[in-house]
Amino acid sequence: MPPHLSADRPAAQPPRPGTVDALISQTRRLRGEVDAVRREAPEDGSDPEGRWQRALCDLALHQLSDLDEHLAQLRDGPPPVAAEPADAPDLSASSPGDSLLSRVGSAEWNLLRDEASWSGELYQILGRDPAAPALGLDELPSLVHDEDRALLTGMVTDCLIDGKPIDGEFRIRRPDGDVRTVHMMGEPVLDADGSTAQMWAVLRDVSELRRHRRAVHETRDSLRRHRDHTQTEHRLAVELQEAVLPPWRGSLRLPRQGPGTLDLAARYLPSSSTAPIGGDWYDALELPGGDTLLSVGDLTGRGVSVASGMATLLGALRGMAMAGTEPGRLLGWLNQLLDASVQPALGSAVCCRYRPATRTLSWAQAGHPAPLLFRDGTGRMPAAPDGVLLGATSGASYGQAEETLREGDLLLLHTDGLVPRHSGTDAVQRLLDLAPRFHEARTAQECVRTVVEEFGECEREDDACVLIARVMS
Repeated sequence: MPPHLSADRPAAQPPRPGTVDALISQTRRLRGEVDAVRREAPEDGSDPEGRWQRALCDLALHQLSDLDEHLAQLRDGPPPVAAEPADAPDLSASSPGDSLLSRVGSAEWNLLRDEASWSGELYQILGRDPAAPALGLDELPSLVHDEDRALLTGMVTDCLIDGKPIDGEFRIRRPDGDVRTVHMMGEPVLDADGSTAQMWAVLRDVSELRRHRRAVHETRDSLRRHRDHTQTEHRLAVELQEAVLPPWRGSLRLPRQGPGTLDLAARYLPSSSTAPIGGDWYDALELPGGDTLLSVGDLTGRGVSVASGMATLLGALRGMAMAGTEPGRLLGWLNQLLDASVQPALGSAVCCRYRPATRTLSWAQAGHPAPLLFRDGTGRMPAAPDGVLLGATSGASYGQAEETLREGDLLLLHTDGLVPRHSGTDAVQRLLDLAPRFHEARTAQECVRTVVEEFGECEREDDACVLIARVMS
């Protein structure tokens, strides 16, 4: 600020060195902590939240670096003024982020003498030759981007005519073609009759600061769009799943007539994370002739496409079962269906056909946990027939096993996400340990509640299904 402006203002007191040093130390410590947070932020460019975190950290680091340099300049006092030699090197190509001095410059225009004075730093910001004369106020717009000239002209006019302070930003185009954003602050200097005699201004190159802010805004918007998309996809997947899975809640008895009826109950347990819904399913279907189809399975992946693939797979399974296809051959055809799909996928499944007249269970599996059989207070896992994952190889064949059930027997089918992997215990054994409680339960629904009490509140990474069938008289 020109010296004559200080006459009406109290003299500024120099800052205490100890106070400034303490502020510098705090600023540098905070900058180090922010930099540590930035290094921990995900670097995967496909992650909107990671990009947003890094952009915010970049912006904070940029501003903290500026604050550090400002405080250092405040502590050290103004630099000595020295005349520039005629052969001084041209610094116009220096990066505006090299130092504080290359980002802040000053200018003064004396309207009475039609003189302009620029600091060396302003020449660097504008990319001008220090040996060239400083531009007057009427020439300054020639450096400004075409779209911003009216803005600068309006600010200067308001300052000179109405005495309004200048505080605004505009873009300048340097001789090398580089476009920079400059923040200008200035005030008029009035003479005795109140007219404007001079104007002074401080100009700062804020290009990097604005770039960081744009990055923050863009990544924030991208994150918002990503979250909206994720929420929409999750809602659609849930609606599709609810439309496909059996509509019954509570207990169901199949077949509806005759001896050897199965008391059925099931539950879908979503994962503890906010990830899109997976491709787990359970199903119970009465077939022509009174047999019952029982199945559970899991299609790898998450989201609408996986839920849609699960719906296709389950629809095909029901259709082939209604046509009388046995479990082993049925899984072979499901494998062909996945192998021929446009989007390759892997799936696991267990498929059972129960004949109530003989209480015979025929079953096959495709890379899936075998059904667990509980009888008289104890449980066991039957030996599983051969069967690879669905979609893993073309032309795979699937073996088939049989079990003769008794009245009171309980069959538990589940997907592998039911018992969390991080529990540190054998999943099958933990389920078999529930045998005494199952023996005391009166219905399949009570058995499902037992499973949910044991595993429902666990922090699981994957969705899971459990289906329980109890042989009635």
